[in-house]
Amino acid sequence: MKCLVTGGSGFIGSNLALELERLGNEVIVIDSYKTSIDQFYNLDCFRGRIIRGKDSEMNDIGRIDSIFHMAAITDPRHPDDNETYINNIEGFKKMINLAIKNNSKLIYASSANLYGNGPIPMIEGQEKDIISVYGKSKLDMDEIAGELFNRMRIVGLRYFNVYGPREKYKGRAASMIYHLGKQVKEDKNPKLFEFGEQKRDHIYVKDVVDATIKALNVNNCIVNVGTGVATTFNDLVKIINKYFNKNLDPEYIKMLYDSRTYQSDTLAYTKNAEDKLGFKARWKLEDGIKDYFDWLELDGW
Repeated sequence: MKCLVTGGSGFIGSNLALELERLGNEVIVIDSYKTSIDQFYNLDCFRGRIIRGKDSEMNDIGRIDSIFHMAAITDPRHPDDNETYINNIEGFKKMINLAIKNNSKLIYASSANLYGNGPIPMIEGQEKDIISVYGKSKLDMDEIAGELFNRMRIVGLRYFNVYGPREKYKGRAASMIYHLGKQVKEDKNPKLFEFGEQKRDHIYVKDVVDATIKALNVNNCIVNVGTGVATTFNDLVKIINKYFNKNLDPEYIKMLYDSRTYQSDTLAYTKNAEDKLGFKARWKLEDGIKDYFDWLELDGW
């Protein structure tokens, strides 16, 4: 199978591209390197073609069987809302047109951010609570996709709080697991917003890649990709302390953001992903953190 992965040097994109290649597929990566030029190192082991964000280079890639659209501005607090929205929507529309032209299947990254501070567990059909332009862009992408179900093959995956190898170049937008782990490793008291009881559905990137590849085999749908388990930041610190054999207490700080724009809790309703994708997360949080931090110890923090 010939695959195109957009945002393929980014966090999820690079893990996906490397796994698709390992499985024997021909993989082409396209990336603008808007987040960080250092993301290039995420593809050190990649043997396929890399297109550096130039539309003109797309003209000679030939027919594509499957498109995995992972590219986006993913930081909900990106300073330019207009840039976030236009970049995400227009990039998505380009991939729709390419998929229709090639009769390709299109699998794209949506986000749990569009649920905002709505009720948990977060079910695909519930009323959305838009707290950022990023979330708005993903909801509009989902609505565009739904209108195309009768015209093309398209699957949207609402990723929850993803963590794992190759995320460090996201900077501020990297997972709390990465940031808290780095603080504890450096013997700093991990900083949490008062009083650490916010909950997240943390899902390991290896599970996310598994779900994304399983989407190749299903009919058109938009589903959550999470674990169905929420963990408080206080409990997360305990797990991280245990890994490093330390006992650093959290340092609680005042909330820096307006409560209307800060997503306090996330928890995925996972039955639709189980029924439609045949996907259920395999990695328990403590096991995923150990696997991830072992990798970071070798890769360098």
